[in-house]
Parts: sequence; C-alpha cells; structure tokens
Amino acid sequence: MRAVTMSEHGGPEVLGWGEAPDPVCGPGEVVVDVVAAAVNRADIMQREGNYPPPPGVSEILGLECSGVISEVGPEVTGWSVGDEVCALLSGGGYAERVAVPSGQLLPPPAGVDLATAAALPEVACTVWSNVFMLAGLRAGQVFLVHGGSSGIGTMAIQLAARAGARVATTAGSAAKLDACRELGAEILVNYREQDFVAEVRQATDGHGADVVLDNMGAAYLGRNVDVLATGGQLVTIGMQGGTRGELDFGVLMRKRGTVRATTLRGRPATGPGSKAEVVAAVRAEVWPDVEKGVIRPVVDRRLPMSRAADAHALLEGSSHVGKVLLLTAS
Repeated sequence: MRAVTMSEHGGPEVLGWGEAPDPVCGPGEVVVDVVAAAVNRADIMQREGNYPPPPGVSEILGLECSGVISEVGPEVTGWSVGDEVCALLSGGGYAERVAVPSGQLLPPPAGVDLATAAALPEVACTVWSNVFMLAGLRAGQVFLVHGGSSGIGTMAIQLAARAGARVATTAGSAAKLDACRELGAEILVNYREQDFVAEVRQATDGHGADVVLDNMGAAYLGRNVDVLATGGQLVTIGMQGGTRGELDFGVLMRKRGTVRATTLRGRPATGPGSKAEVVAAVRAEVWPDVEKGVIRPVVDRRLPMSRAADAHALLEGSSHVGKVLLLTAS
C-alpha cells in the first residue's frame, strides 16, 4: 500500500509518500480502506521525535480516519465488509489501509460525508473523555479552552455550549475569535494582546473557570491555576508550551483545585477507561447531536495525503480554523 513515510525525525520536509507493508487484520480488528485521515498536533510531536507510538503500534502517523471496511478479523461482531466507518486510532492513519480494533469504530453520522467524518473521532473522544467523563462539566459552570480555533477547541466549544456551560476561549487573532463566537464561545481572549486570567475573572465577576482544558502544558501551568474557580479542575492534554513547569501548591490548595494530565492514545483498546469505552460514550452522547446539526465538524481544508508535509506546515503556522484532512484520492 501507499503511505506517508518519515525519513527521520525533524521538520515537515521529512515526510514523504511511498510504499509501506499492508496492515495485518488480527482478532477483534478490521482493516479499513482509508478515504481520509485528519492531522493532529500529536502527529507533529511524533514527527519531531517527542511522542513515540505505544509498543506494538504502527510507526505510521495518524490518529483518526474514515473509510470502508475491507476485511473483518475473528471475534468481530456488528461490522461487515463494505461498511462505511470512521475510527479512533493509536497510529497508522496516514495510509491507504489501516487495521483498527472494532471497539474504536464509529458509523459516520447521518448527514456527514465520509471524508469529513475523519475530522470527528479524535476531537470528539478527547473532549468528551476529558471535559465530561473526567471533569464532569455541567450547566451553569464556566469552561475555558485554550486554542479555541483548533480542532480540539472547535469541538470543545460546541460541546460545552450545548451542555449549558458559559464558554471562554483563547485564540491568536480577531478572525479566529469570531469563528469561536459563532460556535458558542462567549468570553473571547486574544492571547497575543490580553491576559486570559484577568479577562476570565473580569467576565465572571471574579469567579474564574470551573474547568480548564489546556493544550500548552508548562507554559500556562501557573496562570491556569490562577484562573481556576474554587474547586476548579485543570485538565492538561498537550505539551505545546513545554513539559516542565512550577506549581504553587499554596494557590492550588486555597482553591481546593485539581490538576489532571491525560492522554487518549496510550489507553488500552478495551476494558475500564479504554478507547472502546470512550468511543461508545461518544456514539451515545455526541453522535445524535451531530446528526441533528447541533454539533458540526469544522474542516479548514482538504489536501492529498501525498502532501502531508504541507498539512503539517499549515498546522505549525496556526493559520487554520478546525481540522485539516488528508485524502487518499487526489
């Protein structure tokens, strides 16, 4: 099969388009002929050498895809050859075919075309597992998500607004903040010009944020704790701002706050806390509103998979809003 190859760790230029071994369909798995894959920040980190795949997982990039099942392995029920699916992956999505545990499959939501469905699994599963299953965001609370115009951000804003939370977000331009407002964000902070701690506190009469979803890691750690409401929760899912930071436990303790850090990729395929558990929750809790149009995938652009290097450069330049898709058909 054809797949995105990586000559070494480094910049986008290390990505190419060449031959790779076909995936093997194991027990409990299906093989999907990929129509589209979506680009995530985790892919960039892996390309740079900072986020290796879990043991036994394909070295090929790609954490979500959509396509058509071409092979069904032993012990799989509920799925058949020819079914259209989108899938949460541990790796391997930047290719013409990928093997996927059947518990990580989702049907494309009604009204969403197959290629666009590739934009949904990673963001929906990440947001639902962290903001709702872990932090328990509920109506009337204040929710802050950093990078509101990113793939994760655009989904988080919509799901939090749907839940009745008051949504705050950060982004780097007026145009991006306008896009966030259209998705349901109310408190809009240009991080290049404003201090999000001051802005969120002013907009909430000093209350702060009950739940913060953070992709920056070390760079925002202290200020994220500062912006927490009493009893608030900080959930960190990214390390764009580094891996080591200082935490003032005095501030955290006075606020009775909680700091959590999670990844989705490293979870087991099945069992408690698994990817399958998260996928099942997303299918039950999120998919119905995607089908109603209450929640929608936000896609910035689509490129041929052979241009993965261009897609990575685009994400690194942060000029996009929502997801960037890679299509196997040019």
